[in-house]
Amino acid sequence: MVIFEDYIVNHLMKETIKKSGKYQFLEVGEGKPIVILHGLMGGLSNFQGVTDYFPGKGYKVIIPMLPIYDLPLLKTNVKEFAKYVNQFISHLGLTDVTLLGNSLGGHIGLLVSLLYPKNIRGLIITGSSGLYENSMGESYPKREDKDYMRKKCEEVFYDPKVATDDVVDEVFETVNDRKKLVKILTIAKSAIRHNMSKDLPKIKIPTAIIWGKNDIVTPPEVGHDFNRLLPNSTLFWIKECGHAPMMEHPNLFNVHMEKWLSTNSN
Repeated sequence: MVIFEDYIVNHLMKETIKKSGKYQFLEVGEGKPIVILHGLMGGLSNFQGVTDYFPGKGYKVIIPMLPIYDLPLLKTNVKEFAKYVNQFISHLGLTDVTLLGNSLGGHIGLLVSLLYPKNIRGLIITGSSGLYENSMGESYPKREDKDYMRKKCEEVFYDPKVATDDVVDEVFETVNDRKKLVKILTIAKSAIRHNMSKDLPKIKIPTAIIWGKNDIVTPPEVGHDFNRLLPNSTLFWIKECGHAPMMEHPNLFNVHMEKWLSTNSN
């Protein structure tokens, strides 16, 4: 789960990064807008399959840099991130947006769909927080032990090999940065406080739920609960898959996503 800012600096051609006002974002392709919301310790690399595929299918894929570490501590919470995303969408003049969010990004997408539905046509969540936040209370007591952190990273995926040395190094570096760790724990507590079980029935926007059958961070029953509580939702399963389906099975993830988009975003 490569940190977004570092991924931009190290892996992307600089001309692909745009800046408009206070916002920095990646934009690929032309057509119907898909706005991707990354997770707490997830970055663009997690969505490489989406950014490679959908621009060739008539979509503009946009990934804003969320201010995970930039907001004042009192404003470091999921509602403020949802407000930021809504302002970003308005700033770019986007309409008929499909939001795609993993983990914390899914939670933010749910809040945007609830609080600011005007410009949102559809929502796709995968391994989303918002209902089951026990996993987000982790304080990383052994964060200076790299083997421990490797194990924590491997637990996210069905296949532990997905947790490469680069992934482990990025997470290890982040949780051992005291300022970043304080923000991470603040956001995690915010996600726990903002449980959405009572609000989900109010979200009428078409929603795709793409879930890993072997997710231990947000287990399969959480996917079922989202499907039960969101009135206009469709649930897709991916076998032999953990918390990041778009990363572990990018081709199958795209198949489900494209099938759903074809019936919900025309």
